[in-house]
Amino acid sequence: MEIAHFLFGIFGNASALFLFLSPVITFKRIICNKSTEKFSGVPYVMTLLNCLLSAWYGLPFVSPNNILVSTVNGAGAVIEIIYVLIFIILAPKKEKAKIIGLSAFVLTVFAAVVFISLFALHGNSRKLFCGLAASIFSIIMYGSPLSIMRLVIKTKSTEFMPFFLSLFVFLCGTSWFIFGLLGRDPFVAVPNGVGSALGAMQLILYFIYHDKKGATKNQTQTEEESMEMGQQQGKQSNNTNGTTQG
Repeated sequence: MEIAHFLFGIFGNASALFLFLSPVITFKRIICNKSTEKFSGVPYVMTLLNCLLSAWYGLPFVSPNNILVSTVNGAGAVIEIIYVLIFIILAPKKEKAKIIGLSAFVLTVFAAVVFISLFALHGNSRKLFCGLAASIFSIIMYGSPLSIMRLVIKTKSTEFMPFFLSLFVFLCGTSWFIFGLLGRDPFVAVPNGVGSALGAMQLILYFIYHDKKGATKNQTQTEEESMEMGQQQGKQSNNTNGTTQG
């Protein structure tokens, strides 16, 4: 059981690292276009908070036998900080203010959790408090792409819901869910079980709508071509009438 627990922890580290790195393609597009377009910065800010709280929860003096939780989330926090900074630099003024405000909230919450757990709580009560905080914001992190899922359903296009991000949400949630079950740690199992379910929902939406983007574009092009042909025929008709009258 301990070997399985460790192996799922390693797999969880690998899948989580891929999850943190999966938006690189999206941010390459953002940097090249010098615009965040319709991409939402909220998931990256909430992922940062989740990484900070989970890394803190996994430390030995807070939660024994969860050091694998700390290692990957510490790395994830660094990666997410880079994403958030890029988003703040290139986002429109309104979105920029929103992300800066949300980032300030994230840092305030993390600082409060650290302060309370260090100076007001000890032993099991510290683990309970930090685990509860990490679980709540982990569920919020996994739920943050819901707005993008709503956009996918509305536009019938997966353009702004990257496939690899959805895939690694599912893999990461599933592996850490099993890790939490094997380690009998509800603060790891419950939020990641929610993440696994939401990741599965994103993948289902992707496979439903990923072909619709091309169809919509082709339909638009056909309509534009038809309009252009109609305009050309109208001009030719007017020219003919003008010649006849002359």
